[in-house]
Amino acid sequence: VQLQASGGGLVQPGGSLRLSCVASGFTLDYYAIGWFRQVPGKEREGISCISDSGSTDYADSVKGRFTVSRDNAKKTVYLDLINLKPEDTAVYYCATDFYDYANCGWDKRWDTWGQGTQVTVSS
Repeated sequence: VQLQASGGGLVQPGGSLRLSCVASGFTLDYYAIGWFRQVPGKEREGISCISDSGSTDYADSVKGRFTVSRDNAKKTVYLDLINLKPEDTAVYYCATDFYDYANCGWDKRWDTWGQGTQVTVSS
């Protein structure tokens, strides 16, 4: 059972990136996937989630700029980031919850995590 996040990089303010989270070892179709980010010294922040049925949720800090989507056939969840700001700089992680697996919710256990991908927004 594994999640693997990728797609991070260095981008200028106002730029865009697409992050991917590839699932292996389980059937992605039935699981909600959350995206989180963390800056050293700060608490982890939940930023986006997509449920098994495709319902989405976003933190206020990214609403209107980030879009989460899923392609179950490719076992992949995407996070499209546009109009990036320096304050978006962080390590981005995807996660799922094998206990409460279908729906979104920031208070879930989120017991399975990918390894993280660095996003740096700087001129």
